[in-house]
Amino acid sequence: MRYKLTFVVGLALGYVLGTRAGRERYEQLKKSARQVAQNPAVRNTAETAAQQGRVYAGKAYHAVSDKVGDRVPESVTQRVHRLRDRHPNGQAEDDWGTSNT
Repeated sequence: MRYKLTFVVGLALGYVLGTRAGRERYEQLKKSARQVAQNPAVRNTAETAAQQGRVYAGKAYHAVSDKVGDRVPESVTQRVHRLRDRHPNGQAEDDWGTSNT
């Protein structure tokens, strides 16, 4: 019985200490990630990449629509038009909060 009690107490103590160390490391990683995300160079790079992605997506859309033409089902065409109508200028702000400049 004594060994079982010692084992359970050791297990509980290890769990508490491990949880505390894990939480501290999590908070440290979270703080580092926030600092990187708020870095102006990182934000500018992310915005540039997002804008280039929009440009390439637009070019791909036009290339595909030129080749496919009227063979696209009407239901797909309507969905694309509805998605465009949701956002002014056909462009939406992305999840990063970057602008379309």
